[in-house]
Amino acid sequence: MSEESASLRVLTLNALAPFFADWPRRRAVLVDVLRELRPDVVALQEVAGGGDVDEAGGLLGPDYHLVPHPGRSADGVGAVLGSRWPVRTVGVVDLHVTPRTAALPWSAAVVVEVAVPPPLGPVLVVHHKPTWQYDAEYERELQAVRTARYIEELVAERRSEPLDPDGPDTEPHVVLLGDFDAAPDAASVRFWTGRQSLAGISVCYQDCWTAVRPEEPGHTFSPDNPLIRTGLMPLDRGRRIDYVLVRCGPHGSTLDVMDCRRVFAEPVDGVWASDHFGVLADLRLPPHPPGTWMETR
Repeated sequence: MSEESASLRVLTLNALAPFFADWPRRRAVLVDVLRELRPDVVALQEVAGGGDVDEAGGLLGPDYHLVPHPGRSADGVGAVLGSRWPVRTVGVVDLHVTPRTAALPWSAAVVVEVAVPPPLGPVLVVHHKPTWQYDAEYERELQAVRTARYIEELVAERRSEPLDPDGPDTEPHVVLLGDFDAAPDAASVRFWTGRQSLAGISVCYQDCWTAVRPEEPGHTFSPDNPLIRTGLMPLDRGRRIDYVLVRCGPHGSTLDVMDCRRVFAEPVDGVWASDHFGVLADLRLPPHPPGTWMETR
């Protein structure tokens, strides 16, 4: 492995719990494609674990450091963050904000520091999993605010120096990703992307998909996938609910989005890997640092 890293590949994927839709064949597709994509950081939702079960480790292989969400459903399903580089868990934000959120025992935001080598690293990575019900946007708003407040506290502690309005930003890099179960026009996502405030605070994160594909809907939960039509939400008309986001400082995103695309969006030999499509983003240090003027000739 190189001692330096100027780019970062991140992936989020809801893998669909292994009790559904011919898991052995789906698992084989997941393993093959994940190892072909080789993400540096990957957030997996709906993976089984606990006891002798380590489904995330089986999918990703031995090269990843794994950080599970606290709590699992009664069937052992939860969420796991994997990283090719060593990680340090910074904190966990409990997102059980109302009684209705008890339906997802692993609803939480797990915050880790990933030891990405210089010049890019280290990077704070936040695996955010709010509640899922269609009618629970109120809870997702509360959950977004709770996670955002925690991140802002961490950022304030980690700034290398007070911000200079005439100098380069010194903001830590923060990547936020996961299955948010909310479309881009939902209040919780509008809050994350800086288009509205909630509870008296505002933040801004660059949505990697819209950074490079602003005209494409990019649905990650789509009736084009037959596992939607045969699943628990057969009337869903298609939504983009899985995200990779990069926190912005005063002058914009601290990382440049080189590319963002859906993965697992087509069948492999007739097998659909999950009822969600994954989101893969390639990030790098910006060639022109935010907060600076570039020399012109």
